[in-house]
Amino acid sequence: MRRINLRKIMTLLSLAILVGFIGLLFACKTGQSAAERVYVAPGQLDTYYAFLSGGHSGQIGVFGLPSGRLLRIVPVFAADVAVGWGIDEESKKMMGGYIWGDAHHPALSETNGDYDGRWLFINDTANGRIARINLKDFVTEEIISLPNVGGNHASPFVTPNTEYVLGATRFSIPVPNRPVLIESYKENFNGVIAFVSVDKDTGKMENAFQILMPPFDYDLADAGKGVSYGWAFFSSYNTEEAYKDLEVEASQKDRDFIAAVDWKAAEEAIKQEKYKEINSVKVIDPREVKGIVYFIPTPKSPHGADVSPDGKYIVGGGKLAAVACVHGFENMLEAIKKGDFDGEVMGIPILKYESVRVAEVPVGLGPLHTQFDDQGYAYTSLFVDSAIAKWKLGTWEVVDKIPVYYNIGHLATVHGDTTKPRGKFMLAMNKIAKGRYLPVGPSHPESAQLIDISGKKMEMLLDFPTQVEPHYGQIIEAALIKPELIYPLDQNDDPNAIKSADQARVERNGNRVDVYMLAIRSHFTPNVLKFEEGDTVYFHLTNLEQDVDITHGFGINFSNIDMQIEPGETKTVKWVAEKPGIYPFYCTNFCSALHQEMQGYIEVAAKNSSQ
Repeated sequence: MRRINLRKIMTLLSLAILVGFIGLLFACKTGQSAAERVYVAPGQLDTYYAFLSGGHSGQIGVFGLPSGRLLRIVPVFAADVAVGWGIDEESKKMMGGYIWGDAHHPALSETNGDYDGRWLFINDTANGRIARINLKDFVTEEIISLPNVGGNHASPFVTPNTEYVLGATRFSIPVPNRPVLIESYKENFNGVIAFVSVDKDTGKMENAFQILMPPFDYDLADAGKGVSYGWAFFSSYNTEEAYKDLEVEASQKDRDFIAAVDWKAAEEAIKQEKYKEINSVKVIDPREVKGIVYFIPTPKSPHGADVSPDGKYIVGGGKLAAVACVHGFENMLEAIKKGDFDGEVMGIPILKYESVRVAEVPVGLGPLHTQFDDQGYAYTSLFVDSAIAKWKLGTWEVVDKIPVYYNIGHLATVHGDTTKPRGKFMLAMNKIAKGRYLPVGPSHPESAQLIDISGKKMEMLLDFPTQVEPHYGQIIEAALIKPELIYPLDQNDDPNAIKSADQARVERNGNRVDVYMLAIRSHFTPNVLKFEEGDTVYFHLTNLEQDVDITHGFGINFSNIDMQIEPGETKTVKWVAEKPGIYPFYCTNFCSALHQEMQGYIEVAAKNSSQ
């Protein structure tokens, strides 16, 4: 009988227990519930920022992911009385007299084709504008108008080093705009593709050049990257050039176009002065300057024109088709070289479909928009199917589908339209949310849904409501954005700033009165003010605080004046003393235990009174 080696048995048993324990730990980790994967513990921070457009609210929503927590609403094209946007003099001037805008497509600035966390751009479809938000303080810093562009929808997608932000017409108009018969649409209307340059240091925008286009509706865009750097791609529909009853008269053709623009060639044309100026902007006419724009036929009424991370493929999402149409960039160049054209429109060659297309991916009904991950997969939103299709670049095989609720428009993956997608999560931005949240009347919340895309199968993790209306979004690693938490007072160079109580003063020049006021816990200086009926008063208010999150407000009773002043900031607001009487003012943003005591009085005497 052999002797049993207890030491060996114990060793093997211990090893088996250890392996089992490790396996159990792994199973627990990978088998996390949906709730565990989106849970961010109290005091902990989210891993990602998600920037979602606010549609006709004119604002941008900033959310933390994976929690879905709303962090901030950034006012851009519409007034926000809580912070005084559109009320203080600087923001009121920036808004240019408009009280609303239609914010559709946030676009983060890029360096080498990846988000760099400096700026966020957003378009205004209604009034032909682009805004730039500085991500050092999440405040709109600049708004620029795009002359000649009617409905700036295909905007403001950025080139890989933020050389340009893009714009394009949704609603073709006469260029320059002038009274003509609407029935002369085909003869007198034009679309415009716009390139707005961005200063690499300051972010300041300028209208660089535009390209005159046929009167189609230009929808979305994407900049080439990698091998396709120097090009930009714009989807278009209504190539029938209809001006009424578009739901009947447009989208009759089996294919519309993606416009491929060689912006490097356009730059050369500008240098050679091959342009005409329209409304002080340099405009290239493709009938006179060849080799700038080409049309790629794409089925049917394409919405998205999305470039793969390596720049090799352009994916067209024809919203009235059942396929995502993939065009090859190298195929396009070869077709151009060979002159493989099928006619032209307004001097712009139409490439042969069969020469450029490399695949028709059977994703499902109503494909709109495509994003990418770090494993070579593409994800396409399907409006009609209320679903997302996952498919493989190169093999064009659809490998998974997931339903969303309901009628998805756009989607965003982490860095999903850059050269370096991160994978991990995808956000579905759905158009309809009926039944997903507690009812709040006839107007329903918008619906966003967070999806785990790290495995073979997509998995729904979280529903959360958003503001009206998230047309588009982008997700960036939070570590890439480093906001300032205060404005350093010693760097405040506002000419109206004061930095101590002895600088507080009231200056009168005729019926204009300038009040240089400071705010600090828990008082205003000065806080008793006397004016005369008809005076125009400019309050220049500086918040002297240098502690984080000590914001002061300034509101005047019986008026439309309210604004928020951050630590170290100076803002100016105008108020007219229209009627004699007493007008209290107070801090509208809780700041301290003596917040209620932070107030003052304005006395307005009757005009020419002896009081």
